Formats: sequence, C-alpha cells, structure tokens
Amino acid sequence: MTSVVLLDIDGTLVDYRTDLPASAAAAVRTARAGGHRVYLCTGRSRAEIYPELWQLGVDGLIGGNGSYVESSGEVIFHQVMDAAVVAEAIDWMSGDGLGYYLECNSGLFGSADLPQRAAAAIGRPGAEGEQFVRSVFPAMIYQPWPVPLDVNKISFALRPDVDLDALAERFAGRAGIDSWSATGKGAEFGEIGQLGIHKGAAIERLAAHLGVPTAGLIGMGDARSDLEMFAVCGTSVAMGNAPADVQAAADLVTDHVDDDGLAKAFVRLGLIDA
Repeated sequence: MTSVVLLDIDGTLVDYRTDLPASAAAAVRTARAGGHRVYLCTGRSRAEIYPELWQLGVDGLIGGNGSYVESSGEVIFHQVMDAAVVAEAIDWMSGDGLGYYLECNSGLFGSADLPQRAAAAIGRPGAEGEQFVRSVFPAMIYQPWPVPLDVNKISFALRPDVDLDALAERFAGRAGIDSWSATGKGAEFGEIGQLGIHKGAAIERLAAHLGVPTAGLIGMGDARSDLEMFAVCGTSVAMGNAPADVQAAADLVTDHVDDDGLAKAFVRLGLIDA
C-alpha cells in the first residue's frame, strides 16, 4: 500500500550540524522508488531548502511551519506575515540588539550582527562559532536590504534577559511567539510567527488536495513544533533525540538522528526493507 510520509528536516532528516546522513538519504530515495510519497514538513522556508534535499526526489514541501504548501511543483497555499507586524518586530529586535533573520520564500534576510548573536546563543561565541553560523546559512543575505514582502516567520537569537511571555503579550492577537533549538539542547532562538499557522493545519490542506485521509499519513519529527503534525497524522514517529514530551505524544519512537533513526523508522514502518 502506498503511504504519504511527512518529514521534519532539522533533527529528523538532517542532524544538528545540518548534515544529511547517508542512511536517511538512501531511505527516502528507496521509499520513493517503492511508490511512497515523501514530503518535507519543516519550519524552514523554501529559500532554505537546499539542492541536496530536493535531489532526494521529494514530492513537495510544507514550509514555514505551515505557512507554505507545495505539491509536485504546484503551490497549494501560501500566507505571509502582516507587514506592520514585521516592521514592529524589526524595530523591537534592532532596538534590543537581537540578531535576527526574516524567513521568506524569496530568501533569508539577516541582521548584520546575526552571526555574532547566534553563535553566542548556541554556546559557541567567537570567530569559530560565527563562521559555523555562516556555514549553516550559506544563502543568507545580510543587511542592508529592503524589507521583503513575503515573510513567513521571523527567528531571533535568544538571550537570558529576553522575556518571551512579555513578547507574547505585546503581539497578542497579531502574532504567535515560540522558541526552538538549533542544537537539541534547549531553546536558543525565539520565533515570531503567524496565528493559526502550524504544521497540522497545513497537512490537512495537503491531504485534502491529494484526496487522502489524514488517518493514513505518517509524520516524523523531533520538536514541539511537530506536535500538531502528530495530532493530525494517523501514525506519528518521534526521533530518539526528541524531548520527552514529544516522544510521549508519538505512536513510535525511533533512534537518535545520529544513529540512523530515520532509516530505522522507515524499516519498522514497512516503507523500505532492512
């Protein structure tokens, strides 16, 4: 029977160094060759889906944590942030000295101090850490730039003094506030996103377009942003590197991303042979 699989990227398909394990690449290609459909379902915007991921032969993309849905080259859904919210967020982040980047389909647009601020946030301050940040975002466009009109969401490097609850109050009714980890060791980045936009709602849109029941979908992820995906998909798989509450919400827990977790899950689900 043909399955539709939704894959988170960071910490699931690729590791925390953003490297694509050979076992994961082979598993995706083999599943596709066997007739299964595989979609990327990620917080990344389309500009951050680099060629090696498209070259896996995936069927499409849910990007920006659900703000964008694409299937077989057709755009099914795309909703961008309100320009006034984007402008206010930029003013706030700039005023507080927070390194940030705007996540768009047209590109990634970063503040000039993003490498420095992000390196400190992930516990790697200094030149080596800043170079690592630049390597993770090879297509980042650094200031100056005109503010783009297709912002899906905004990420910023966290500091201990940033009060996310106060930020949520500031943007109440206009934007959602969240946090995420680049290392799997705890929140290092804050996120300003769109209300009502999440992976679960996007998956429902994709399923309706494909004409398949959500009960037949398989979702794999490692983070709390994947919980809405787990709630919608008939089968949910958490990576071994996922937090305990994410693992508890899943139907199946596989191994760590560094221990061929994705490929092992594909075998257990019958998507590929051992």
